[in-house]
Amino acid sequence: MVGEGDKAPDFELETDGGGRFRLSEMKGRPVVVYFYPKDDTSGCTKEAIDFSALSAEFGKSGAHIVGISPDTAQKHGKFKAKHDLSVQLAADTEKTAANAYGVWVKKSMYGREYMGVERSTFLVAPDGRIAKAWRKVKVPGHAEEVLKEVQSLR
Repeated sequence: MVGEGDKAPDFELETDGGGRFRLSEMKGRPVVVYFYPKDDTSGCTKEAIDFSALSAEFGKSGAHIVGISPDTAQKHGKFKAKHDLSVQLAADTEKTAANAYGVWVKKSMYGREYMGVERSTFLVAPDGRIAKAWRKVKVPGHAEEVLKEVQSLR
C-alpha cells in the first residue's frame, strides 16, 4: 500500500474519448488521482460533479485531475456526457492501478463480501511523490479539501 512520501506508481490507462493517460507524462505538475467504485452511482456522481465544478481552480494551480474506476472507457464517456463532467476519466478494467495504489480491497455490504474499489484520492506532487493520500473518502467537502492541499503545494 502506497502512502505519503512514496513514489507514485506509474500507470497508463485508456480514457474517455479514446485517449490514454500516463501518470509519468505529468511529471512537473501536480496530479489529483481519485479512485471511485462505479460510474453513475450516487456518491461517485456527486464526487465527479464536485471535482468538475472546481476544475478551473485546480487548473489555476497547474493541477490535472483524473478519476479512475474499473468501468470501461466507453462507459466513462457516457457518464461524462450525461453529467457534463470536465474531469478526465480513466478505465482501470484490469485493476492494475487500483492494485498498485492498494485501493482494490475486500468490502462487505449486507453481510456479503466482495472485492471493490475503496474510494481514495492521491495528490501526486510535481516530483512524482505522493504529497497527500486520502483513504475511505467521504464525498461531501472532499474536492474542496483536495483543492486546498493542491494550493498549498505552491
